[in-house]
Order: sequence, then structure tokens, then C-alpha cells
Amino acid sequence: MDSRIMPRRAALRAGLSVGLAGLLLPVSTACTPDEKLQRLTVAGGEPGGFYLEFATLFAELLQREGVAQTAVPLTTGGSLENIRRVLSGEATFAVALADAAAQAAATPQPGGNLVALGKVYQNYVHCIVREDSGLRSFADLAGMTAGVGEVGSGTSLTVPRIISAAPADMGLKQVNLGLNQGLAALRDGSIDALFWSGGVPTAAIASTANEVGLRLIDLSEHIKAMREQYGVFYDRVLIPAKSYGDAAATWTVGVANLLLCRSDLADHVVSETVELLVERAQELVPKTSTGVQFLSPETLINTAGVPLHPAAKATYRRLHG
Repeated sequence: MDSRIMPRRAALRAGLSVGLAGLLLPVSTACTPDEKLQRLTVAGGEPGGFYLEFATLFAELLQREGVAQTAVPLTTGGSLENIRRVLSGEATFAVALADAAAQAAATPQPGGNLVALGKVYQNYVHCIVREDSGLRSFADLAGMTAGVGEVGSGTSLTVPRIISAAPADMGLKQVNLGLNQGLAALRDGSIDALFWSGGVPTAAIASTANEVGLRLIDLSEHIKAMREQYGVFYDRVLIPAKSYGDAAATWTVGVANLLLCRSDLADHVVSETVELLVERAQELVPKTSTGVQFLSPETLINTAGVPLHPAAKATYRRLHG
């Protein structure tokens, strides 16, 4: 296991010192002695993707450590659905892309606003084509058909932003397909490309690469225009070579993934959860992960403008001090 994903208090002190300097001191850091939750839920994502893998590991840890009597992951369409479920009270926690979360957090909600517990890992926007397709660049997708994520997914928000950042209208036909439906369509040739936002490697994509051979398309040329139009949520990140069969190393668009809840979630639940994020990170890394930017002490509090829950802020300060 990479030592970068094995946080310890010493690493936390070093990593959080700069970021925490900008956080306001809370009025009180004491947790209320509230009764343990009977049940909590973690909104995840599609089978074969990192969201559901992470949500499953996270729910298991929360239950094992007694944060709730029962904790279960939820299979969902992705970020937008996850945010809706948290705000409606259907889910206690959710994983979501920072651009989608920031959009939702900016709108006051009567039942409790959307807040973050931390940045949990980096998402990579994949643009996947068949190796035998002859498609090698984003410009080659002009006039083609592409899966752009299931309705309710963060992919369905981020990918149209990538396409709109292109210098000219490409005439790219966009169809709403999730990961598994999209991979099936790519295999049978009913779409030319599939966009997917997830960790590296994503298990379902790796399996398909072993069957038919895949190529990744570089999307990094659009980052500057995306940041100018939509905000500083987008970074240039590298999908390493051999992540998917023989696919070459490819630069793409990266978006932070945040762990979210409502602002009215009990302080003691938030505090106990943050302690687990800091102290037990090694138990929250899916086996398929390369360990890139997972629960790093240096980045946990970098929530891309989405405010931290007050109890999360207090807990980071207490652990840092």
C-alpha cells in the first residue's frame, strides 16, 4: 500500500497547517452526547464504478466503528442524483463531483444546506474509443455519437461543459448512457465514444479493454476555457499508461470528489466520521485503485469552495492541534 494513503497524525499536522490557517475558529468543539444513529445511508453510483466501491467500503467502516447501528451504500446514477438524495433526506452522506456540489451548495435549502466533510479523491474524465476505430483526437469526434453519462450523473454535467469549451460546434450527437450501458454500446458499435468520470482504473472499463481494446482521448486542451467559463474546478491530470490494457498515458480533465452531507446532520456524527476519514483512510481505498490522491492529509480540506460542515471544521482543527 502506498504510504501516501496511510494518514497519521504527524502527516495531518504537516498537511493541514496551511489550509487550516484560513478557517474560522468555531464557537464550541464539543460534541453533543446524542444517541447513536439507527441507520445511515451513503449514496454511491453505478456497479463497476468507484463511487459505489467507495460508498460500500465507507458504509462498512461506519457500521463497524459504531457511527450507526446499520450503514448501507445506495446504488445510484451518480453525483446529481446523490446530491438530490442528501438534500431530500433520503441519504445521509453522498459522494459527488465538486462542480456539481458547488452548483447545489450555492442555493439555500429549507431543510439544510449542502456542505462537505472533505475531498476524498480525484476523478478523471475518461473519453474512451475502440482501439480499432481510428479516432485519435477530440477533433476526430466531430459528427460522431457519444455517450455522455446517465441522467443524474456528474458526468452528464461535466461533459457538456467540455464540449461547449471546444472552439467550434462539432456536431457531436450526445446520448445519455451510464457506464455499463455505454460500454455495451461501445462494444457493439452503436456509439463511437463514451465519456465517464471516475477513478483510475475503473474496473468495468478495464474489463472491456481486455475484451476489445480501447484508446483514451486527450481532453486537457479544454481546461483553460472550462475554468474561464465555469470556475476553477478543473485540473490537468494524467491517466497512467497501461491503466486499461495497452492504452497509452493520456492527459485529461480532473475534478475533485467530495464527501457531502446536509448542514443539519448531528455534530457528533460528523465528528466521528471525519476522524475515520483521517485515521482509517487505508480501509477506504477500493482494491482496484492505484492510490492516486486518495484521502490525502494535504487535500482533505480542499473542498473547492463548498463549505465544510462546522463540526468537520472543528474536528480538523482538533486533530491538527
